Amino acid sequence: MELIRGIHNIRSKHKECVLTIGNFDGVHLGHGAILARVKALAKQYDSPAAIMIFEPQPREFFAPDTAPGRIGRLRDKVKLLEGQGIDYVLCMPFNPKLQQLDAQAFCQQILLDGLSVKHLVVGDDFRFGCDRQGDFYYLQEFGSQHGFDVENTPSVLNALNERVSSTLVRDALERGDITAAQMNMGHSVTLSGRVIHGQQLGRKLGFPTANVHLKGIKSALSGVYAVTFMVEGVSHHGVANIGVRPTVQGKTPILEVHLFDFNGDLYDQYVQVTFCHFIRAERKMAGLDELEKQIQCDKEAALRFFVQSVN
Repeated sequence: MELIRGIHNIRSKHKECVLTIGNFDGVHLGHGAILARVKALAKQYDSPAAIMIFEPQPREFFAPDTAPGRIGRLRDKVKLLEGQGIDYVLCMPFNPKLQQLDAQAFCQQILLDGLSVKHLVVGDDFRFGCDRQGDFYYLQEFGSQHGFDVENTPSVLNALNERVSSTLVRDALERGDITAAQMNMGHSVTLSGRVIHGQQLGRKLGFPTANVHLKGIKSALSGVYAVTFMVEGVSHHGVANIGVRPTVQGKTPILEVHLFDFNGDLYDQYVQVTFCHFIRAERKMAGLDELEKQIQCDKEAALRFFVQSVN
């Protein structure tokens, strides 16, 4: 699968595609149904199967303070999409230039001139173009005039008869229900990133941590978790805190992981953290002594979880 950044990098081999457009945050079971349809149509047309995503996501561009937290980072999303058998992902930079395109210009410049779309699969609630002028029915009309079909995305219901969506997964994560999130995603909940230097406060408290750089994204995950930590193909158990660290007046979200069975140097390593079990919400402690005691309790809770999960 190719990751293509920007419409200017589209080549002739990428055109005449079957396309779907969306955020694909979490790449859940509903997304899987959409991608299965895209792949089937691509085979029927003998065309590339393609996905268009945006970075940042549109709501993050328009209202960064109130945009929902992400289920995964861009790299996590691309890795999951890579396992879906799609030919390429077109990542469009959501910037003022794109934001100012009206519906007609978006369809003409991006869908028709840029991609020569053969078939488009989108939700019937899809809105696009400056001031969200364009909708599903506008796309259908434009497609009928320019030789491509537009169809609605299928809905997927879970065992509770709920429509699977990124919002459903995000709500589960925000209440700490990892099991429900995994059920609706069809895979584990993971975040990846590079280990960076931190304040080394955890080391001073006797709990050295690997600080995983999230590049400023707001995550749907928050709190303390039992986790597995994959580095250089080897998995380790640990306990993690993801949040702003209110006890030490932190402001930038960070993922800190204390490993139970690792003593090596992790700086600059690219790692993957899988969230296995929610332990507690992040909260401000009275001071470092209370924080140290709480980290010990969190570590013991995570250790108990891994022992019980084996038995």
